[in-house]
Amino acid sequence: MLIDSHSHVNFKDFDEDRDEVIRRALDSGTRMINVGTDYESSKKAIEIAKRYDEGVYASVGVHPSEVNLESVKRKAQNAKQQLKAQNLDFNKFKEFAKSKKVRAVGEIGLDYKYLSKNKEEAEKEVAQQKELFSEQIKLAQELNLPMIIHCRDAFADLVEVLEKEKRARAGFDCLGVVHCFTGDLKQAEKFIEMGFYIGFTGIIFRESEKEKLEEVIRNIPLDKILVETDCPFLTPPMAGEKRNEPSFVKYVAQRIAEIKGVSFAQIAETTTENAKTLFNF
Repeated sequence: MLIDSHSHVNFKDFDEDRDEVIRRALDSGTRMINVGTDYESSKKAIEIAKRYDEGVYASVGVHPSEVNLESVKRKAQNAKQQLKAQNLDFNKFKEFAKSKKVRAVGEIGLDYKYLSKNKEEAEKEVAQQKELFSEQIKLAQELNLPMIIHCRDAFADLVEVLEKEKRARAGFDCLGVVHCFTGDLKQAEKFIEMGFYIGFTGIIFRESEKEKLEEVIRNIPLDKILVETDCPFLTPPMAGEKRNEPSFVKYVAQRIAEIKGVSFAQIAETTTENAKTLFNF
């Protein structure tokens, strides 16, 4: 069995054959967590998960890039106003979390890749992302759920926010996964030290990332690794398809097995146990 710890079968890319894709994964022994990026996709993830007795789960959250949307920036001066502008409030997410299908808050975090070219606007977006991230860290703690963390070009600030939240509240535990990891070994070790698992996707096959990520995979403990697709994105080249899907997570597991010099069965067993532990399956 494998667990695709980060999929987006709730996205419109799967509107025409969603159940077929999910059934194909389940029949191959692959379970999945469909990850929310805003209110609507979080709601959709739960609706999908409820159609299956087991093997399909959900997470709920607001992706950091939501604050970069022009429609939001025009309306919002801070993260709370940003949520209101999208007809969102965290009480709705608390209601979502009452479902036994919801296993995490995410994906949340920081993403600086597409910040405004205008310095003043970029600083505003960074501040909004940090505030939104902090609010959702608090939500995860209140709901006693792990976090699915998105981090792109924002390592130092993300660690700073997490450490600030940890200092601010007694009992805060950095429990979760840094998904689609693209950092270096030192960054991975820092996240593991803070209590996180590291999630790997088909990006490990990308030439620009291979050398760095293979070093990370070789050197971090297997009991801190999760496998994921981030579908419909980042399709492994051997899949022979343009659109990624949960059943293709096996290719990520196979490549990790090769890098670590262990069997596929060992990778499958350990990463599955890791996911079960983190997400309380």
